[in-house]
Amino acid sequence: MIDPDGYRPNVGIILLNPHGRVFWARRVTRDGWQFPQGGMRTDETPIEAMYRELEEETGLRPRHVDVLGATPGWLRYRLPQRLVRQRQRPVCIGQKQVWFLLRMLGEDADVRLDESADPEFDQWRWVDFWYPADHVVTFKRRVYQQALDHLAPVAALIAPLAPRSRDWTLGSLACAGPG
Repeated sequence: MIDPDGYRPNVGIILLNPHGRVFWARRVTRDGWQFPQGGMRTDETPIEAMYRELEEETGLRPRHVDVLGATPGWLRYRLPQRLVRQRQRPVCIGQKQVWFLLRMLGEDADVRLDESADPEFDQWRWVDFWYPADHVVTFKRRVYQQALDHLAPVAALIAPLAPRSRDWTLGSLACAGPG
């Protein structure tokens, strides 16, 4: 499903643990890391798509999370020209996303990247709240920043967030999951 402007409706998921860190996963067969996200079906609301994508990509179910908030509207990013499939109709030039902030209620062991027949991720870890805005693939950075900025006040009510910094080091990563 592509809208008249060429954007695919999508949901993004920021999963927060009790320590104020967020779920960060590596895409299968790629070196790219990102938040869980995925396209909406024509018969789904954003919240329905979020729960479906959460289960497909992480194995987590509604009982494992609590929805804390969402962006009030669509956040958009354009795909780099090399990723736009010009022969596909309609042409998709990017994604428009509603972002959800979830609190992890379950245990790390509840995360099952192999739940799907076609897994999206092969590794995951907990990282500082702001880390993804500087480490996701370049064309998604503005949307990640917007989503994190919007949802940070809600996240800060649940857990202390690390101060915002552009000076990230490998020391800011803390492995809590497989990989």
